[in-house]
Amino acid sequence: MKTLNHSKSHAGGERLRGSIKHILIATGLAAAVAVPAWATAADGAVDAESAAHASWRQIMKQVPTPEEGCFHASYPNIAWERVECTIGQPRVHPVHVKPEEGAAEVVGNGHDYVAEAAGLISSAAGSFSIGGVKSEKSVGVAVFGGGGILGSNEYSVQLNTNDRMTTSACAGHSGCTVWQQFVYATDYIGPGKAAVFMQYWLIGWGSSACPGGFGHYGSDCFKNSALAVAPDVPITDLGSVELEGNASAGGNDSVTLYYGSDTYSITAKDSVLDISSVWTKAEFNVFGDAGGSRADFNSGSSIDVTLAFFDASSSKPKCLANAGTTGETNNLNLGACTASFGFLGVPLIQFSESN
Repeated sequence: MKTLNHSKSHAGGERLRGSIKHILIATGLAAAVAVPAWATAADGAVDAESAAHASWRQIMKQVPTPEEGCFHASYPNIAWERVECTIGQPRVHPVHVKPEEGAAEVVGNGHDYVAEAAGLISSAAGSFSIGGVKSEKSVGVAVFGGGGILGSNEYSVQLNTNDRMTTSACAGHSGCTVWQQFVYATDYIGPGKAAVFMQYWLIGWGSSACPGGFGHYGSDCFKNSALAVAPDVPITDLGSVELEGNASAGGNDSVTLYYGSDTYSITAKDSVLDISSVWTKAEFNVFGDAGGSRADFNSGSSIDVTLAFFDASSSKPKCLANAGTTGETNNLNLGACTASFGFLGVPLIQFSESN
């Protein structure tokens, strides 16, 4: 177990945490232009404590988890603490897009914006700014058999890779391609227990036996990483959520949920799919909770989505329409999408959705 005050006395640890807190607050105020919406007051002024949390998140993004496994960190500590992973069968899994289903009136199942990079993506992170969101309900969709984790405040936040490239994980199967999802899903482990995890797909594997640990979904094979336990975030607090995915050739992949004063992360070998060698597009949004379900928001809801990433080029990213890969949806209508370079030249796309 690593903690910030591992070798300090209680009093010394408290002084150290206090010092870091003051540094973070000062850093956050200095970089106010990069502070997200949840760190500002209604009059546009920067809240010092929230700005400090925002800066702490940026610091944590530079501190990789030390090895495979599940990890947690709480503000203002800047060291990961190993926690127990959950292993076992999930209640239900997210699904891949069904291209023949043309549901353009809702976001998802192919109808979504995707960020396209000029080079290979090594890291991507998405966040939300919300308005008028009072409630949300995950409902079943007939074309997917009405499945999913259904009910109020049931949803998933997904960061998905492109799905039309092959790697050695396909083991020479003709037509096989790889797809990786970085996911946060409410109640995924059980009532009151959300999960942060990666889901791996071998699309078009065929009818032959899937590799060890993978199960069949039609002609595809899929499996989950271990699950990191996280809290169920109220949908009204979606603006405080950030999800990050990382892929490292020859190393580890990770998915990290940032929420309030805490971060939750799961790390596993990139060699499961070798996704780092083909990751050039990314989809990020809030959807129904697995099983092809739809997240229905109350009328008058609006969500602004920001998806930033790092790749091996210095070229401007592209917004691709109708290029999503997940089968889950929401009931919002897409607005315009813009691609640009954000703070410190980070490539990103931004778009709105509302009903």
